[in-house]
Amino acid sequence: MTTAHRTGDLGDGTYRNPILPADWSDPDVVRVGDDFYLTASSFGRVPGLPLLHSRDLVNWTLIGHALDRLEPAEAFASPRHDCGVWAPSIRHHDGRFWIFWGDPDHGVFQINSPSIRGPWTAPHLVKAGKGLIDACPLWDEESGEAYLVHAWARSRSGVKNRLTGHRMSADGRELLDEGRLLIDGDRILGWFTLEGPKLYRHDGWFWILAPAGSVESGWQGAFRSRSFFGPYEERVVLEQGDTAVNGPHQGGWVRTPQADGITDWFLHFQQRGPYGRVVHLQPMRWDAAGWPVMGDDGSPVTVHTKPALPPQPPTAPATDDDFPGGRHGRQWQWTANPRDGWSSSHGGDGLRLACVRSADGVRDLRRVPHLLTQRLPLLPSRVEVDLRLTGTAPGARAGLTVLGDAYSWIGLERGTDGSTHLVHRFAELTAEQERDAAHSREAPHGTARLRIDIADGARCRFSADTGDGFRPSGQVFTALPWRWVGALLGLFAAAPTGESQAGTALFTHFRISTDN
Repeated sequence: MTTAHRTGDLGDGTYRNPILPADWSDPDVVRVGDDFYLTASSFGRVPGLPLLHSRDLVNWTLIGHALDRLEPAEAFASPRHDCGVWAPSIRHHDGRFWIFWGDPDHGVFQINSPSIRGPWTAPHLVKAGKGLIDACPLWDEESGEAYLVHAWARSRSGVKNRLTGHRMSADGRELLDEGRLLIDGDRILGWFTLEGPKLYRHDGWFWILAPAGSVESGWQGAFRSRSFFGPYEERVVLEQGDTAVNGPHQGGWVRTPQADGITDWFLHFQQRGPYGRVVHLQPMRWDAAGWPVMGDDGSPVTVHTKPALPPQPPTAPATDDDFPGGRHGRQWQWTANPRDGWSSSHGGDGLRLACVRSADGVRDLRRVPHLLTQRLPLLPSRVEVDLRLTGTAPGARAGLTVLGDAYSWIGLERGTDGSTHLVHRFAELTAEQERDAAHSREAPHGTARLRIDIADGARCRFSADTGDGFRPSGQVFTALPWRWVGALLGLFAAAPTGESQAGTALFTHFRISTDN
């Protein structure tokens, strides 16, 4: 196997969808000069609001995150994987980058920065309330007015299938009215679960691009009006048709800086079960009546000519990590706001994690905040990492996991007699305590090379080398998503409750490779 690039660039002037074959949920995009920037939902993971960069809309790199910690901080001290940052929007206005998002439990937040790399302002609560999601601003250059639109989460508010609009102050800090109903999906024949609005001004119209019909099997809609407050007319502009791309869903419209014949593009996600929401790129044009037409006459494309932009080398968000100086790369996120002492820097390579003491750490990894994660790749892959368990407390453990509504992990555990054993455990969907997936075996040197081979359908085969070659462990585990979130790869160290420190675990040479 070779190191995976995970780019849609086919190297011959064309690209293949998905261009981002991993869980970059609810993408939105903006162009500033010759550069394109993308952000996505991060829900309860920290840091939040990933920032990706591209110069051709096909090859993307992860350059950082805009949100160091989730607010209010006390609400995210423990994992809340279906809360936090929902469907952000990114804009550039008045020399600054702006990101708005809805937190379904707290309201609409905003941050901004003069540079995509920060520093970003602290989160500012623009509108407090339950169920406020998918917020998007617009600074209308024609009128000088500013606006905000958002959707609703029925799970918190009892309201759904509606889009609400506000006039907004020019500094993006407050709303200037009580809000008005812009679009009621219940009044549109056959429409339901209208959400994810993105607000634009084009050709004298106010445009709202918003999906409906559910994440798994819905469609992308376009709405237009001469007035921000409506009335709006609607049209379906992207749907599955006879393709294999189920539910082409919400995303963002962007225009290339060159008049290349196809100057408009739409990035959107497709729900892929345990792999989460992968990102597709669709060509976009305007028909004679002024409506957008996405993809191949309204159906998603699989292979298409790249935007006519300067060629770029094949690149993709990083996955591999040697953890230089004990620091993890940008691709990693904690499952809650991090605390001091979970990891420590040092003079060499390798991630040194403290074996944090808690009942959850030895019972249910889904409840553990000190778990470092990255996205599960869509392509068949092999994941490997070296582990040395230096924690000496009985029950101290560390390992590599595939984490979702169910999970499985393989790693090392310290016995009551001081010996170290390779263990493999799992927890079912409704289980509150994990179980053994295979018999433990001694790891005489306190080290192991851990491996997960991921086949189509997210079927995961675990194996490990404790000094005598790789040996398979347990049955094949089929990964499951979390709610709204794809399954995650994770590294952790933990220990049973107690008074003294339980020691550390050292992870080195993390690699994801593929045959493709």
